[in-house]
Amino acid sequence: MKKRTLGLLAYFIILAVPIYWMINTSLKTDNEILKQLTFWPKDPTLKNYIEIFTSSIWRNSFFNSIVYVCLNVLITLVAAVPGAYAFSRWKFRGDHHLFFWLLTNRMAPAAVFMVPFTELYYTMHIYDTHWAVALAHCLFNIPLAIWILEGFMAGIPREIDETAFIDGYSFGRFFRKVFFPLIAPGIGVAAFLCFTFSWIELILAKALTVTEAKPVVVTLTVGIGAEGVRWGLLAAAGVLTMVPGAIVVYFVRNYLAKGFALGRV
Repeated sequence: MKKRTLGLLAYFIILAVPIYWMINTSLKTDNEILKQLTFWPKDPTLKNYIEIFTSSIWRNSFFNSIVYVCLNVLITLVAAVPGAYAFSRWKFRGDHHLFFWLLTNRMAPAAVFMVPFTELYYTMHIYDTHWAVALAHCLFNIPLAIWILEGFMAGIPREIDETAFIDGYSFGRFFRKVFFPLIAPGIGVAAFLCFTFSWIELILAKALTVTEAKPVVVTLTVGIGAEGVRWGLLAAAGVLTMVPGAIVVYFVRNYLAKGFALGRV
């Protein structure tokens, strides 16, 4: 076996160890977790998973996360696609400075915006709602999506636009029938990265929710009960938290491969 193959195999094994250990822990009792180190469950149990599926707190947390993440991805793409098209096709005064300013928003720590968003959402009466977190995450995801999509659109010859308009296409029909299929891999990549950020982001999600829209990442951080830390329960919740991301990757894997090969990623 070649050294490169052995190196890759060792690399993937190292990456898989934390995932294996979390799954292994989720199938143990807390007594076994705390008293001895075992590499596989001596007495496997699904008690931790059953507790999550039967708990309204955990079910609501997963539901809240899915709702605001879907809202965020939808709003981000609706705003970013026309914005990226404008940057890729039209030159206007200050376009480079505006493009750079968008990226600086993505680089700012989320904690910086906790107080402004909290005050704003209290005023708008949307605090502790799905919209609060979804809109807050747009501040970071829209610039990222514009940056990615602009790279895809800039690689598409402008002659395609001109030919379509000469053939009598309206702008909407051209975008829907011709341009949209060409940038589909870029949209897939942008949607995946926005989903990932919004799904795992904790600081804003914790600051902008209390009970009604509390997401699963926040519930994970408060998984300490009167009896102490429920390690098995938290590990089971962690495993289930990875499932939506894995499903998204499965369905957009072809777009991801093309997107990472062609786009600005």
